[in-house]
Amino acid sequence: MSTPDTSGSAVIPADTPYVTIVLPCYNEQDHVIDEVERICAAMDSSGYTYELLAVDDCSTDETLARLREAAPRFPHMRIKAFHRNGGSGTVRRIGSQEARGEIVVWTDADMTYPNERIPELVGILDKDPTVDQVVGARTTEEGSHKFLRVPAKWFIRKVAEQLAGQKIPDLNSGLRAFRKSVAKPYLRLLPPGFSCVTTITLAFLSNQHDVYYLPIEYAKRAGKSKFGFVSDAYRYILQVLRMIMYFNPLKVLMPPALWLVGIGFVKGLFDVVTHRTIYLTSNTVVTFLSGLLIGSLALLADLIVRSRAE
Repeated sequence: MSTPDTSGSAVIPADTPYVTIVLPCYNEQDHVIDEVERICAAMDSSGYTYELLAVDDCSTDETLARLREAAPRFPHMRIKAFHRNGGSGTVRRIGSQEARGEIVVWTDADMTYPNERIPELVGILDKDPTVDQVVGARTTEEGSHKFLRVPAKWFIRKVAEQLAGQKIPDLNSGLRAFRKSVAKPYLRLLPPGFSCVTTITLAFLSNQHDVYYLPIEYAKRAGKSKFGFVSDAYRYILQVLRMIMYFNPLKVLMPPALWLVGIGFVKGLFDVVTHRTIYLTSNTVVTFLSGLLIGSLALLADLIVRSRAE
């Protein structure tokens, strides 16, 4: 049976899945099959044609062996094994590039996300052609380092909202569905680590692609967390700034440039009034010129962005 294309284009052949679910697996031997069963059961009952791309990221336990052992039970599952650990971002990038479905779903294999709701995310994209990405926005925080993680994520999200110019209920949720055709130009930008989810969110928002946020519950993870608070939080902040610089550098560079120019101008007036002659102190000159240099860099970066062919 063929899957109808609601956008009005050609009918998708019967052997081509409509949905590809990319499932990164790294040392998940105790629960990976439970997660596969949950995803496949939900998709089987949804009526959508699909493939589950389970990618073993060079696990050091029996994750890959258990996936291969269970493969005959799940005809829609494809298994891909990495020979070295590439990180969740690398798994998601390569999995999305190799996806055969028009709708790509990202999720995790640690039992934290309500993967039985994946058809609901796909349904939103299927019914509303104006939406290009659906994000499962978590209503609770159950991750490790919760005492530090909650305020840090709040701060990073607020920075991203300010730079992106819109509200972002969940910046780095690992459960999301998006149109592959829309995401394709941005996949090469994905970093290897956890901040890949931040990247795909900001890439869509910065290019005026509509993102829908669906509230979801978030459970305590099974197994040991791979998230490092200091290193990953640092990478999240850098990635937010990098992505905004990539798509809209004026948002990052022009505000400090204008502030420095303004401060330098006011300080220059103060110097003239104080010394009763046209005399500018060295810090006034440095402040004013720094603002001009940053402003010039902002305009040059914006010119490069606008002339870049995607």
